[in-house]
Amino acid sequence: MRSVRFATASLAAAALSLPLVAGVATADPASGRHPAPHSHAKFDRLREAAPDGFYVGTAVAGGGHHLEQDYPDPFTSDKKYRKILGRQFNSVSPENQMKWEFIHPERDRYDFSAADAIVTFAERHDQVVRGHTLLWHSQNPQWLEQGDFSDDELRAILREHITTVVGRYAGRIQQWDVANEIFDDQGRLRTQDNIWIRELGPGIIADAFRWVHEADPKAKLFFNDYGVESVNAKSDAYYALTQDLLRQGVPVDGFSVQAHLSTRYGFPGDLETNLERFDALGLETAVTELDVRMDVPAGGVPTAAQQKQQADYYQRALSACLAVEDCNSFTIWGFTDKYSWVPVFFEGEGFATVMTDDFVRKPAFHALRSTLRAAAREH
Repeated sequence: MRSVRFATASLAAAALSLPLVAGVATADPASGRHPAPHSHAKFDRLREAAPDGFYVGTAVAGGGHHLEQDYPDPFTSDKKYRKILGRQFNSVSPENQMKWEFIHPERDRYDFSAADAIVTFAERHDQVVRGHTLLWHSQNPQWLEQGDFSDDELRAILREHITTVVGRYAGRIQQWDVANEIFDDQGRLRTQDNIWIRELGPGIIADAFRWVHEADPKAKLFFNDYGVESVNAKSDAYYALTQDLLRQGVPVDGFSVQAHLSTRYGFPGDLETNLERFDALGLETAVTELDVRMDVPAGGVPTAAQQKQQADYYQRALSACLAVEDCNSFTIWGFTDKYSWVPVFFEGEGFATVMTDDFVRKPAFHALRSTLRAAAREH
């Protein structure tokens, strides 16, 4: 189903044809106001540019690879980072802080400190929270992956974890990534590397959704994965599984695409079409982890052409979401290159976010802001 926001795609595309210079904050021609670099005046914020009811978010840096970097935890130690986080976005996603290895490090011990801090921060800044994630094959603690549990014990462990974590934040989480990356690139269930599916069978997926709903009936419950931006074997598998679960009455509310993109490859031009078919099932959809990495030589900087291409990818992803009736959540996976996960995991690629290391806005930032403003005018 299309909303009136679909008209923004052409408007925003036209805006991208204007000269864009990295690090220089461009003004919205309609506003008559000219923000200074680093401006966070109300009219110059992404969250203020967005249409009513639309959430533009970011991952909250911390945990994961950040523990191995030569800087302290970004969320707790970088005041400028937190200031931008609170002003620019109306949705936040813990990057690692709610994953099993951080929030449940020992079988009989939870560590809610980092997650609590993020949820409290969000509430103070009038932001919603996306919970990430509950059933996944990665970043599980050793006690879980290497434990010798019976099927009944393992099932009880998962249910207790869901009940405890989701229950703690009941009423405070807008969306949960319940099942994360459960299919491989060929559209086959991860029956070997996902401990839950391997040991308990595919039926555990439906159970997880039911248990989350019991713990927090108000939260929206999502599938989440990478490589599902297009209509392909992997997204087809989610489409078929979702149809089956809905027929069973399982409380599945949404399907989300991570959208970790690279300028090495073309933009997934059927993103909107793919989101539309899930929307037609009555689901909400979302873009949850967008970044756009590029090839840059060590010590080099992106060219103007590279930054323009990156801005185009960001704008097209946002426009695709805005064009779908119930795609109301759009999250970028970090907003500054200073704390991006990309260089750690993709050798030779980087500069994937909308701000530089020192928080100077790139053309991609301006592309998002212009697209959101156009959508708000049409809304």
